[in-house]
Amino acid sequence: MLYSVEHDWSEQRQCSRLYSMAKPRGFEFWRGTLKAARYVVAPMVEQSELAWRLLSRRHGAELCYTPMLHAQVFVRDANYRRENLYIELNQEDRPLIAQFCANDPEVFIQAALLAQDYCDAIDLNLGCPQMIAKRGHYGVFLQDEWDLLEKMIKLADEKLSVPITCKIRVFPEIEKTVKYAKMLEKAGCQLLTVHGRTKDQKGALTGIASWKHIKAVREAVNIPIFANGNIQHLSDVQRCMEETGVQGVMSAEGNLHNPALFEGRSPPVWEMAEEYLEVVEKHPPCSLSCVRAHVFKLWHHTLQIHQDLREELAKAKNIAGIAEVNRQLKQRCQEEMAKDESEWTWTGLPFPHWICQPYVRPPPKDPNTENGQRATETKAVSVKRTLEDSEGPNDSLSKNKQKKKARNPHKNFCPELKPKYIKCEQCGNPKGNKCVFSLCRGCCKRKAFKEVADCPGHGLRFKTKALKQSNSDPGDGLTNGNPNTQTVSTAAHDPL
Repeated sequence: MLYSVEHDWSEQRQCSRLYSMAKPRGFEFWRGTLKAARYVVAPMVEQSELAWRLLSRRHGAELCYTPMLHAQVFVRDANYRRENLYIELNQEDRPLIAQFCANDPEVFIQAALLAQDYCDAIDLNLGCPQMIAKRGHYGVFLQDEWDLLEKMIKLADEKLSVPITCKIRVFPEIEKTVKYAKMLEKAGCQLLTVHGRTKDQKGALTGIASWKHIKAVREAVNIPIFANGNIQHLSDVQRCMEETGVQGVMSAEGNLHNPALFEGRSPPVWEMAEEYLEVVEKHPPCSLSCVRAHVFKLWHHTLQIHQDLREELAKAKNIAGIAEVNRQLKQRCQEEMAKDESEWTWTGLPFPHWICQPYVRPPPKDPNTENGQRATETKAVSVKRTLEDSEGPNDSLSKNKQKKKARNPHKNFCPELKPKYIKCEQCGNPKGNKCVFSLCRGCCKRKAFKEVADCPGHGLRFKTKALKQSNSDPGDGLTNGNPNTQTVSTAAHDPL
């Protein structure tokens, strides 16, 4: 059920003008509510959760964002709201901005109204370039729909009790980027984060972010600007602010590899990993996938050397398992540290691999080269990989399937050997093997309730319960003791 059913929109309309007048705007918002934050942790899907935000704040971060939240799911799913934002309020985790992806003004506003009491501002994601954003039609894939964006920002500025902010990517043309930023400012955006890369700069084509675009936007608008891109060390933060004139600098990848970046420190990886795991234990819930992803990022360089522990980390079933892998990595690194420096395993990094430091993504390979050498001839035929055989060696499986096989040696990848299921007569899902109606559980539940029948195979006892109720109160429920002549009384619970 949408939020508009739960709230009186007439009251919202009456309050919208008061909200826009009372809430801080622009530089007043940045200086007051955000405490003139300069060091900012970016919104990252399943990577900027509460535990990571608290760790980053301990080490210099002054402002954090929630992970990107899906507005439509946030509106309809109470569990999603509780897991991602409605947790015990933590005063250490402020100021905080909640970021949403959305492409519908009404849904966006409904989600923002549900979130505004738990954060200091609402951010609209206009920068996500991933394929999931393209399929869902949000993020950077809305950057050409200016009428829609203007409507969304205006509506948010009118109805919310907290300011509305945006995070964007640039267009190839500086002039168009500036025009885009001015449109968002005019619509009501009170703070703008500019990622200095275009929509196509991602993955192997990430490249260098353009600070020229960011500087041009900063000089053209009258709201605070945060810069995003090319931040690997604290010196990059300072240089970016000097070159662009922005109010703050946001870090994503740099922060993930070194949460002490804003302190100007590069501590041993195990120091940050151990502290992070302690925070996770103190501030649940935190999904295992989030924790594992963070430890993988922190130990990225070391895991290139200790491949066996990389597999162990991937197979860890709980936090204790991840902590054990972290302990073993720490022990191996300390043993290497005890050796003479000439015997260390060098990887071409600025620091030893056990020190927190950024990962520099390699440039894309030249299609005309092979193993770093110019190809002498072009292959005429591309030989396809042989079909996977679940009974054959693991080498015949893809890397992803090999990992799954390592976690579960009995996993079967051969379609011919997979068990065949009889389909439910109504919906096509697998039917229950012992269902008296030959249906899946959902369809069986509806049919058994409607007909006041039992299905022992699915553990449904509507007829039995109705008979017991009838025996205890003859005046209600069934007629003449026949369960099929009348429906269950109003005292029976609707299972649907």
